[in-house]
Amino acid sequence: MTTLALAPMLIGLIAVGALVAILAIMMISIYNRLVALNMNFKNSFAQIDVQLKRRYDLIPNLVETAKGYLAHERGTLEAVIAARNQAAAGLKAAAAHPGDAASMAGLASAEGALSGALGRLMVVAEAYPDLKANQNMMQLTEELTSTENKISFARQAYNDAVMRFNTYRRSFPPVMFAGVFGYSQDAGLLEFADKAAIQDAPKVKF
Repeated sequence: MTTLALAPMLIGLIAVGALVAILAIMMISIYNRLVALNMNFKNSFAQIDVQLKRRYDLIPNLVETAKGYLAHERGTLEAVIAARNQAAAGLKAAAAHPGDAASMAGLASAEGALSGALGRLMVVAEAYPDLKANQNMMQLTEELTSTENKISFARQAYNDAVMRFNTYRRSFPPVMFAGVFGYSQDAGLLEFADKAAIQDAPKVKF
């Protein structure tokens, strides 16, 4: 073949090579972005994990303090501890798979039940002035309220990070490659259908 005859073939090979390189660069960019967004919402969930564990640590002390005053409300106190333990189990499952929709729903349900149980305890405690005036009880409830606020902020940060991941994963062209890279499903939001959930938790005031 002459040089002139080879020229179109060479140009075609260069064009194909350029397209392959562009596609490879695009896929690498999409993969890196998906990984970064995935790590972002997982790191955000880690903050929720820290604050919820703090909440769970405070609750037994709260119940122990109230026990001396609420001798006839054993069922209410036991319900709080049972709900606390269930929520702790839900958090453990969610922490093992941050973003998993089923795990997030399980944690949300458990937290709603815990907040409801705490709310009932606080209603009962209102009838005991000595308990309301107890210094340890006041300190614990103040710490609980502060922790509730931190959980709310951490949950919002997590949900924002999840929305960024889901939006990017669904967009074009990432949606074409997300499944190949192991990101075939949206991450789950941490939402609370029950009004007794964390962001609207009963305010503990003494």
